[in-house]
Amino acid sequence: MRLVALLAVLALGCAMAAPAEAACFADYKAKQDRPLRLHYGVAQVPDGACNRKGATRVLKPRLAQAGWTLLNVLSTFGPEGLDERKASAGRFFLRY
Repeated sequence: MRLVALLAVLALGCAMAAPAEAACFADYKAKQDRPLRLHYGVAQVPDGACNRKGATRVLKPRLAQAGWTLLNVLSTFGPEGLDERKASAGRFFLRY
């Protein structure tokens, strides 16, 4: 009986230690007019928007609030893709 209780406690502890949700990111291109400015960026998006269409829906108003027009979402990816995109995104890495 004690062994079963111990195993139940261990299983519960392992379940609580697991992350609630995985991180999702999108890389995108945006622009401003007058004068024309372009940028490539990387942003975190909710797991429920972890596809190009969902990320577009999330990023469009975020960028518009800062005066940018979203041109397109290039891809969505997990944390494993962050390092390879950090240098290219520069100051727009996880900014919006």
